[in-house]
Amino acid sequence: MIVGIVGGGQLARMLALAGHPLGLRFIFLDPAPDACAAPLGEHLQGEFDNRRCLEQLAEKADVITYEFENIPEQSIAFLSERLPVYPGAEALAVARDRLREKSLFRTLGIPTAPFATVDSREELERAAVEIGLPAVLKTRTLGYDGKGQAVLRQPGDLDEVWERVGGVPLLLEGFVPFEREISIIAARGRDGRTAFYPLSENTHRDGILHLSLSRPGDPLQPEAEACAQRPLDALDYMGVMALELFQIGDTLLANEMAPRVHNSGHWTIEGAEISQFENHLRAVTGLPLGSTEAVGRAAMLNFIGTVPEAARVLSEPAVHLHVYGKAPRAGRKVGHATLRAKDEEAIQGQLGKLLALV
Repeated sequence: MIVGIVGGGQLARMLALAGHPLGLRFIFLDPAPDACAAPLGEHLQGEFDNRRCLEQLAEKADVITYEFENIPEQSIAFLSERLPVYPGAEALAVARDRLREKSLFRTLGIPTAPFATVDSREELERAAVEIGLPAVLKTRTLGYDGKGQAVLRQPGDLDEVWERVGGVPLLLEGFVPFEREISIIAARGRDGRTAFYPLSENTHRDGILHLSLSRPGDPLQPEAEACAQRPLDALDYMGVMALELFQIGDTLLANEMAPRVHNSGHWTIEGAEISQFENHLRAVTGLPLGSTEAVGRAAMLNFIGTVPEAARVLSEPAVHLHVYGKAPRAGRKVGHATLRAKDEEAIQGQLGKLLALV
């Protein structure tokens, strides 16, 4: 079977690495001449709305998936008319627009921070009064890894932030004084069966994920699963989905969902029986889902901008190094390291050594 992937970055690369042992072949659509997934399959170099490339992708693939949500809805609609696309077009449409996403959460009874649409400077002023400050102004689409958003801390910030972010459809969200940022990774098969990975506890720097720790047995696991199950069922979802959540006491607030494999689930490659990447492929190709059970404790450390010297990273025996083959660039995810241990004390000790090294 040939799996077509819209996007050729590190997530597509890791999907292909997980799929080759299953006998799957891959074709990627990506505009970059040096797309890091390209060595693992056929590379169609073209924009995501290039009709000729989309036609070639539809002719050659048996099923389509995608590695990120910032792709034109029209492209997925075009592909969906010709062959199966998972997750479906509705899931993509919801996840790529923060207003539709937050509105779905509200409809499904999933708590969120207060929010309001902002399409003008006057609406920003009204929303800031209604929601209160501090608050976060975000573009409704095309925002990720801290891009397309700014924090408003006092009324005097409105003009500067509007100059920087305004002019496109926006959403103002109340600032959440969270205790933890966590995410739940779920896989839902074509038969509707759903499997959940243990929670990931996440730390961000400058809006980019820095560190994820697996949290098997976390007391908030059942509530997180219940929150994720609702959009999975409502969207008749197929594949892996991540739901990012803020913890405030015993309450969880939904931040955003990702209709794809997710950075906070990279620890599953070595830290779970079956990784998120393999389970995504199992789901979209109609294979039975595999076990999501954790294998001990695991942690994942992102490398942003540059990858440290391999010998230094690997001097700690329990560390697994993943290099994406991307050119170094400030703010760019170019690799990660994962490590696994038998318990929390051991994982923290190993993580401390890794952080000291890199």
